[in-house]
Amino acid sequence: MEEIIRYFNEECIKKFNELRTELYKEPKNLAEFIMYIRQETDELARRTVEAVIQEMDDMIKSMPARKRNWYVEHKADSKSLTTSVGDVSFKRTLYVSKNEVDDNGKPLSCYLLDKVLELSPKQTMTEDATSNILTEAVETSYRRGGDAASPAGVSKGTVKNIIHSLKFPETYKKPEKRKEVEYLYIEADEDHYHLQFKCRKGDLEKGENGRKKNGAITKLIYVHEGVEPEAPGSKRHKLINPHYFCRGESQDNKDLWKEVFDYIEDTYETEKIHRIYLNSDGGSWIKGGYRGIGGNITFVLDEYHLSKYIAKLTDHMEDSTEDAKKEIYDCIRNETKEKFSEIVERLKGCTKDDSVLKRIEDGADFIKSNWTAAKYRLKKGAGVVGSSTEGHVYHVLSSRMSTKPMGWSYRGGENMAKLLEYYWNKGNMLELAMYQKEELPMAAGAEEVVLSVTEILRSEKTDRTKIQAEYGKYSDAARATLSSQNNKQLMFWLNGKI
Repeated sequence: MEEIIRYFNEECIKKFNELRTELYKEPKNLAEFIMYIRQETDELARRTVEAVIQEMDDMIKSMPARKRNWYVEHKADSKSLTTSVGDVSFKRTLYVSKNEVDDNGKPLSCYLLDKVLELSPKQTMTEDATSNILTEAVETSYRRGGDAASPAGVSKGTVKNIIHSLKFPETYKKPEKRKEVEYLYIEADEDHYHLQFKCRKGDLEKGENGRKKNGAITKLIYVHEGVEPEAPGSKRHKLINPHYFCRGESQDNKDLWKEVFDYIEDTYETEKIHRIYLNSDGGSWIKGGYRGIGGNITFVLDEYHLSKYIAKLTDHMEDSTEDAKKEIYDCIRNETKEKFSEIVERLKGCTKDDSVLKRIEDGADFIKSNWTAAKYRLKKGAGVVGSSTEGHVYHVLSSRMSTKPMGWSYRGGENMAKLLEYYWNKGNMLELAMYQKEELPMAAGAEEVVLSVTEILRSEKTDRTKIQAEYGKYSDAARATLSSQNNKQLMFWLNGKI
């Protein structure tokens, strides 16, 4: 840490004063002043990280317990890590065990510093930098995610590899006490996105028309407790306690719906729920999924698709379009399918255009196949609320995955969907980055290396006179603070780690 004290006294304070002087000369340049100060403090942070890591390696080397169990093989093997404050480089010592052997019968070798810091052999980035990448990449792009990693940034390919290799924890934590609600809502829809390839470039099949079959879907299901105004008196509404599930095609449909209902079972007193409403467009994966699970669920057709298919029935009616729409809405609300079929036949009689007739038939078939769900939507019985699936598909999935001209692989698309799920469920990106860390086994004998207070104080006393003479009261104050931290914290964190 002495090098950091020296750097701060000789470089940082001098630079801070220069910048302060410039600000007094040109007060309008406050923004530049802030940016340059930030650069200096980031560099100080980077150097401090390097120094502390190097100090830790030196401290391990000097411990008597280490000397009993390990001898030094290499003293200065280099390692570099990308961090959120920049690239840090340091030297660490390779040790060989005096007592233990590996699977091949050779003496066990180990970087004890890596064990203390829980660094995997191939790790080149710290979790804070990974967290920055995930935070940016989930909202914008791989390129911007790479720029956010550290001041120097990393490549798009690095970001892609991180996204592709992500592992995810459970999507929710079971509450200590399940909630009681009268009504619960499930909404489901899907987003369609484009594939560049499935697993490797050039593996997309072509259809009879010669076009690549590059379509894929991401399924979106979210559970909530209803809607409420965003603020008192606001006309805008928000969902109450939503929880999201975003999954690709690789997951079995029944497994996905089982996850949804497991979440409901774990979170709510299901026997006290009066009714669960499912708002959707009636897609086959939605109907097949929830019916396979069972439960007290009422399917309600969403407004967007209902109005879309009624428009198919009536758009050719020109000046009578609104009257025709009103008649259909009234029929769905109050009449039978037979009455609806009579109206459809009358609408067909108003055109001889084959394409219009086909459109009318498509609209009629959709409404008939979702007749009861359409009635629930229009009658707006107890507990029925408006559907927000189209808006949520855009905000949760499409805005990142499909509205811009971009292509994905299956792995990239499905992991991005899971990352969006994690993000919209308010997951902590640093915790997700930490979750990727490998569980590294402790090297045999390493747990006996204990940092003692006596060793720390002895090390401090050796250098104290020189530092006091060189830097005076400022370094003395810093040194005193560091001594306090050593006595109370370094012992705690390192004890038993190596």
